[in-house]
Amino acid sequence: MRGMIHVYTGNGKGKTTAAFGLASRAVGHGKKVLFVQFLKGGRGVSGEILAVRAASLEMTVIRFPEIHPRFDSNIDRKELARQVCTDFDEVREKILRDTYDLAVLDEVNNCVSQGLLPVERLLGLLEEKPEQLELILTGRGADPRVIERADYVTEMKKIKHPAETEGVPARKGIEF
Repeated sequence: MRGMIHVYTGNGKGKTTAAFGLASRAVGHGKKVLFVQFLKGGRGVSGEILAVRAASLEMTVIRFPEIHPRFDSNIDRKELARQVCTDFDEVREKILRDTYDLAVLDEVNNCVSQGLLPVERLLGLLEEKPEQLELILTGRGADPRVIERADYVTEMKKIKHPAETEGVPARKGIEF
């Protein structure tokens, strides 16, 4: 059966949560899963990784140490882009070398929209991905060419968020 490409994008919350839910479901059905997080380093261990450990889910997890530029105004964007490209190449090789049923590239759309990863590299992976691989791409600002190539596209739209309406900071276990 042909694996499909999913895109979770938009300015609302829930992109990573939806991808993680799908990945967890796949593990529950005995699928081999790769879950990769870009631009989410530096804040301790994410809730998704803690859940994998707590539930003893058999899921390969890679979390690169780089953080999103919005969290560090002093970041060297050129160096960050170089590292993101290196990280992406590592993941690409792993996807092409190992036999996964499902792979999540969390925040990869953000890497492209922030100018840290050329969209052509992501499109290249979409073309060369193994036939059976279900590939999930998350992050704001999905490139129109990626959306065009995807089989499923879901846009999370923020209508209201307590961080803006009430000044509520991100809460452990809810937002991260």
